[in-house]
Amino acid sequence: MILNGIKSLFGAQDMTKGNPLRAMLKFSAPLLIGNVAQLMYNTVDAIVVGKMIGMNALASIGASAPIQTMFFVFFMTVGTGVTVMVSQYFGAKDKVRLSQAVGTAMLLTLIATLFITVVGIPLAGPILRLTKVDPIIFDYAHSYLCIVFAGAVGMGFYNILAGILRGLGDAIFPFLVLVASTALNIALVLLFVGPLGLAVAGAAWATLIAQTLSAVACLLRLLRMRNAVTLNRDTLRPRREMIGHILRIGVPSGVMQAILSMSYIFVQALINGIVVYNAAGIASYTIFVAVNTAVTRVDNFATLPNQAFSMSGSTFAGQNIGAGRYDRVKQGFRIILTVSLIVSGVVLILIYIYGGNLIRLFIDMSQPDAPLIIALGVHVQRIMVWCYLIMAVTQASSGVMRGAGDTMPVMWITIVATVLLRVPMAYLMVHFSKSAAYPGGNPDGIFWSMVICFALAGAACLVYYHTGRWKRKALVRAPAGSAQITED
Repeated sequence: MILNGIKSLFGAQDMTKGNPLRAMLKFSAPLLIGNVAQLMYNTVDAIVVGKMIGMNALASIGASAPIQTMFFVFFMTVGTGVTVMVSQYFGAKDKVRLSQAVGTAMLLTLIATLFITVVGIPLAGPILRLTKVDPIIFDYAHSYLCIVFAGAVGMGFYNILAGILRGLGDAIFPFLVLVASTALNIALVLLFVGPLGLAVAGAAWATLIAQTLSAVACLLRLLRMRNAVTLNRDTLRPRREMIGHILRIGVPSGVMQAILSMSYIFVQALINGIVVYNAAGIASYTIFVAVNTAVTRVDNFATLPNQAFSMSGSTFAGQNIGAGRYDRVKQGFRIILTVSLIVSGVVLILIYIYGGNLIRLFIDMSQPDAPLIIALGVHVQRIMVWCYLIMAVTQASSGVMRGAGDTMPVMWITIVATVLLRVPMAYLMVHFSKSAAYPGGNPDGIFWSMVICFALAGAACLVYYHTGRWKRKALVRAPAGSAQITED
């Protein structure tokens, strides 16, 4: 009875009719909770290794994160493309093309994940050395990355299949799978890192196992949705048209994420070079890496509402464009923007007040450097919180553009603001702030440069949205006589 009630509330939705606010909130709620559960994978890893093993183990996970993200950008490419296509074909009630898009995406994912495993494992060590990872944490980071790359197939398929289900308006099943697999991940991490003594590698194995089982569950769910999509020999083969659509829509997002990941690696190298004097007065390169790891984990949770609302707006826009309901798209944008700003304001206040308590979750308070790590973390948080309001604007406008299939402008805006401007700005700010207290430079510049460049990107996305050019990129032609959105 309870499960049936949940399904009736959050099941697969036709977002082309009814109240837009209600439809998007119904879609966003399980998506948000599901994203929280997904983030718990890496967060639990960080908490357990930070508490059970220590600061160096925590720093190793943070140092490996940008490299992992860089290799997994293909999932962003295929995931973005297929989600937009699925939502538009679903809105147009075109089962044949929808099935072909899903089959093509699954084949591309299989090829790409095998490539990541073959290439990523031998390159993990050289890339860690390139980013100047401290030798103290190198072995931890290297073992973690190699295991993650070995499990790329399971991780990749989960992300793609969950995106397909969301494109069909089904946010509840990925949510239920994530809740179950997160619970499994927590149990496995505690077992592998604790009694079995596998250290950081144990955390990676736990994540690999849990996400692979999640992928299997989502695949079984998709196979049962025969009324919406058909998977057989005919649909599970590459089609030039579908590959072209996936690449046209997804490549800008993938290229953007790849370049962002490269920029994050450069920023991580900058973070790895920050010198902080520990409680004993000895210079340390790992303290600020640990600080950044804990702050980033908290920040990942804080940005989830904006991401969920953006994905909801993207599916809403895609389905309504597919159905020719352009009159609802602008209305949906205004709703998502308003809700995002309100929620971001609340998150900003909570992080500003209680951020230190959250950082304590990752730190063994018996360590002599724990108070210093918490103090530095709170200081960084109080700079970064202003990004949440900015991201509300960026995510709302880019969500609509992504739903329309117009991803190229967001790519260029992000590349210019986050890479061409932010990386040089961060290096210059850090370089010119070197002092006796910070021989490697004051790390504040790393985060103020983020705030400034995020603000520029948000303003540019909003301006482009108001030009209305994204309306020309739909894959599905609006039916004759359908309502059209007016120019802003």
